[in-house]
Amino acid sequence: MKKQKKIEWLAYAYATKAKIYLKDNKFEWALYWYRQSEMLHEKIQDDRGEIEMLNGMSQAYLGLGNDAMSETYALNAYAISHRIKDMEGSKQCAKTLYQVNKNKEDYTEALKYHEIYQSLSDTLYRNENKKSLTMLKTKMEHEKQKVDLIKENTKQLDTQRAYVNVALGILLIFIIVTLLVFRSEKVQKNLNSELQKKQEDLKLNELELHEINRTKDKLFSIIGHDLRGPIAAFQGLLKLFKDGEIEQNEFMGFMPKLSNDIDHISFTLNNLLTWGQTQMNGAVTKAEVVALETVVKENIDLLSEVAKNKSIRLINHLEAKTLTWSDTNQIDIVIRNLISNAVKFTPENGMVTITAIEKKDQWQVSIRDTGIGMNQDTIDKIFSDNSTLTTYGTNNEKGTGLGLSLCKEMIEKNNGKIWVESLLRKGSTFHFILPKAKDKYQRTA
Repeated sequence: MKKQKKIEWLAYAYATKAKIYLKDNKFEWALYWYRQSEMLHEKIQDDRGEIEMLNGMSQAYLGLGNDAMSETYALNAYAISHRIKDMEGSKQCAKTLYQVNKNKEDYTEALKYHEIYQSLSDTLYRNENKKSLTMLKTKMEHEKQKVDLIKENTKQLDTQRAYVNVALGILLIFIIVTLLVFRSEKVQKNLNSELQKKQEDLKLNELELHEINRTKDKLFSIIGHDLRGPIAAFQGLLKLFKDGEIEQNEFMGFMPKLSNDIDHISFTLNNLLTWGQTQMNGAVTKAEVVALETVVKENIDLLSEVAKNKSIRLINHLEAKTLTWSDTNQIDIVIRNLISNAVKFTPENGMVTITAIEKKDQWQVSIRDTGIGMNQDTIDKIFSDNSTLTTYGTNNEKGTGLGLSLCKEMIEKNNGKIWVESLLRKGSTFHFILPKAKDKYQRTA
């Protein structure tokens, strides 16, 4: 039994090491460690681990340009995930098979797997969304119950007060005026104190309900403004293609526009979900050693296509070992929003530069663009929690009005600070500081 556990652990360790090399695009090393894991998987029963391993090998072969082997491993992984009904595994395999068939120029198969990937993504998202809506509904029902309870308590207090008055009348008949007055004043004082406390609780609950409604209104306003339009356009185009009103060549001509719209929808949804989680006190900051140079590089890779379409150069001056003590996911969101904004508000043939300055206990990161800049009135509003400021980029790119307030909240949760320097028609520079990783963690990294 112990030997079996050891083999399972070793297979997982090899696969994890391979995933690290795969993430750094060191495909041959990744393939080497995946093969070690593959040999061990022959001795164990771990379908989900095998799915991840086979799909990883497929991606490594894809990176090496061996599409045939990539397709073989991806199909094996897809078959296992389909058999055990692993939707997440099927989604990742479908994505890989889409890339393989696209490279082979087999657009029919590529479209099939893209539709499978999109369908599984939508299903997984709906499942998560249902959970979130259920939590919100439960919370609102709980608040309503609290309000009803307060009303019931107030009613009971009124009844008690009536009983006290009746008792006073009866006791007055027996001429115990002094004692009754004393006791009445004491009881009245306690009742007033309780009543005052209940009234204060009621006001707090009313404020909480008002904030929940404000959050809901803002959320649906953004969804209606920034998501409904691109999705409706996408549906309309698909209907035209399905009804045969446009040819395939014409449909493919819309692909760059559809890609940009889908990227915008994905980026907006990511911000909305993160913001919604923070509004419902669901975001937990988990500090760890974060290599900023890696996070910046990944986001430059992610946004390089958007920048390329505007002929904008993305320059990363961060050196190795730019280590901070912060939450990886939250800092990733901050950097992605800031670089995305820089590209959005920079005209064609511009430049976005990312630098870092090491201070005593902090790193100061600066993202500078050669864009249109801002006046002081805009600068005063962009980080406001209550601001819904939504502007359009130099090529009419849309925004959510959430990005910068979300960045401010994330940076402050990580014991940092964020600010901006800007001049109209000269560009803007966004700065933020974060605590440096402690020495013992730096040595480990």
